[in-house]
Amino acid sequence: MAKKAAGTPATAVLISAKVAHDLHPYEVSPDAPNYGAVVAAALGVPPALLFKTLIAEVDGRLTVAVVPVTGELDLKALAAAAGGKKAALADRAAAERSSGYVRGGISPLGQRKRLPTVIDDSAQELSSMYVSAGRRGLQVSLAPADLIRLTDGAVARIRT
Repeated sequence: MAKKAAGTPATAVLISAKVAHDLHPYEVSPDAPNYGAVVAAALGVPPALLFKTLIAEVDGRLTVAVVPVTGELDLKALAAAAGGKKAALADRAAAERSSGYVRGGISPLGQRKRLPTVIDDSAQELSSMYVSAGRRGLQVSLAPADLIRLTDGAVARIRT
């Protein structure tokens, strides 16, 4: 179980909901090329377990997408999964303002504004997955079912 010392809105959500999770600190430059693979290597876990949180606009409405770092976000699939027609990655400033987190540390949990969330269906094949814990240099591992429940997330294939 995590310690309260982590102190991010994401970890506060997990602690409040009494969700089993583990925190995993790491040191990687946020500007490192192939960031997800480098973080996975730093943590000593297969890259397929590590997911990135992206914020996109679907028909002008901000939407969270959680996809494995081993793939890319399929914007058409995200739009369809979110009930829209067109999706594009959100402007960095808008993503940071909406989530309350900085790039490289955006978590799908504990965001400032609760947004519709779509989690790639590959997460359901895992017993545990890693997402940002709400700051650069800190990942959290948890059961995919807990992430889906806590974000009220839809599940769909949104990776390429």
